[in-house]
Amino acid sequence: MVDLRPRPPRAAIRSVEVGTDVQPLSGLGGCDCVRVFVTQRGRPIGFTDLSVEGASVGAERLREAIMRQLGERIAAAAAVVPSPALPPEVPASVVVATYDRPAELARCLRALRAQETRRPLDVVVVDNHPASGLTPPVLADFPGVTLVAEPRRGAAYARNAGFVAARGAVLACTDDDVSVPPGWLEALIAPFADERVMAVTGNILPLELDTPAQWFVETYGGLGRGFERRVFDRAWFEDSGGPAPTWNIGGTANAAFRARAFADPSIGLMDEALGPGMPSGVGEDSYLFYRILKAGHRIVYEPDAWVWHRHRRDMRALRRQMYAYAKGHVAHLLTTWLRDGDRRALSRLGIRLPRWHVKQLERWAVARVRGEVPYPLSLMLVELAGHLAGPVGLWRSWRRVRREGRSAPYVLAATPS
Repeated sequence: MVDLRPRPPRAAIRSVEVGTDVQPLSGLGGCDCVRVFVTQRGRPIGFTDLSVEGASVGAERLREAIMRQLGERIAAAAAVVPSPALPPEVPASVVVATYDRPAELARCLRALRAQETRRPLDVVVVDNHPASGLTPPVLADFPGVTLVAEPRRGAAYARNAGFVAARGAVLACTDDDVSVPPGWLEALIAPFADERVMAVTGNILPLELDTPAQWFVETYGGLGRGFERRVFDRAWFEDSGGPAPTWNIGGTANAAFRARAFADPSIGLMDEALGPGMPSGVGEDSYLFYRILKAGHRIVYEPDAWVWHRHRRDMRALRRQMYAYAKGHVAHLLTTWLRDGDRRALSRLGIRLPRWHVKQLERWAVARVRGEVPYPLSLMLVELAGHLAGPVGLWRSWRRVRREGRSAPYVLAATPS
């Protein structure tokens, strides 16, 4: 009988820089495999998965795997001319929304304090549960960081409060469960040297793959969007063959915006009815990207701006996250239809999503017959349930926003970029 319980490997994470003397990978006891992210001049260009025999991987085997799988990318990356940088006199801000995770917040702030930048920089932490009292003590070790209290629960409420309080001409945002390398900020905001760019997103890599839940996140697509730079514009927005898939652009765990976007009435701040912490689930970032592109601006996905993200460690938390993601996807589509009159959302809601679920179940059934079950059926059913719950979730979120009010308006600073 086929065992229907997927048995994902326990994987380690390592990084290797091209051009250095490749060393054996050690300390892998108890791991089934190792995922090696390969960087070139600090820029990730891909990864390779290697099985672990014993507790190490030899240097020669590692070199061969890297060249076999990533040799062409390494050669192409060596010829890439670095993009122009944003002038160092342009001020920037980093907004971090947090909800009762003091240890993670402290780790995130330490990484932000280590950023390699010469530009004026302020960091704004938004406490989305000030009643707990857990966040203010963390900031005692980080003088100069601005603390903003936003008692209305929701990622959009929190990030909007941070954007309003920030002083930069470019506003970056990340999450408290994210660790950023020293060159993150400058890589993320470099594309703003092009005046047509209104937003930038970056790559999101797994910090660890210790548990089945973390492995399933990556198996299902992960949070990153690959290692190739992409530019999204109005032509892409209009010619997507359906609703513009702005959910593929990236996420606000690793993103930046021109401050003036939030003062533009055709864009504005994030929609408070969308996003984590609201009954709608997620979607506050994908809808903001939608409005930016609809207004005729550009968004750049810049993989050189990468971060480490700690995925949910247990299956219960992963199921909650996937349910929220599925609800939010439908809420995003409904919002583009009901607020923007974009009828393309109806084709995805009524045709494409049902077909996608059928294909997912067919692929799972084929894998079951072959004795290969890489992904739990229960998570697929959770996603289906989330899609069905999306309309009610959005309606409940609208009611809550009417009760709690909108965010304070954004006032453009005197020296915007």
